[in-house]
Amino acid sequence: MSFFIVKDIYEKRVAEGVRIRVIAGQKMTMGFFYLEPGAIVPEHSHPHEQMGTVLKGSVLLKLGGEERIVEEGEGYHILPNETHSARGGEGPAKIIEVFSPPREDLQG
Repeated sequence: MSFFIVKDIYEKRVAEGVRIRVIAGQKMTMGFFYLEPGAIVPEHSHPHEQMGTVLKGSVLLKLGGEERIVEEGEGYHILPNETHSARGGEGPAKIIEVFSPPREDLQG
């Protein structure tokens, strides 16, 4: 797929209050995450390098032992196998994340 319309991509629920739309490439995955207020992405790790930026709202992100509120226009980098979790802020949040290698477990 060379071009796409985000709203037309299949939406998958990955946790209570957390939805994602995924574009899979040959060497990376791009995810469009939507978090409802207070939604929790449980602590986890994976072998993929991950980068993200908050487009709308905010999210409390825990990377290893450090916690930080990441707000609209801010980004983050998660190393492979680094333990992390997230919690949505007071309002809805929209986040774009990129993973390498591809996250086959997130694809529709």
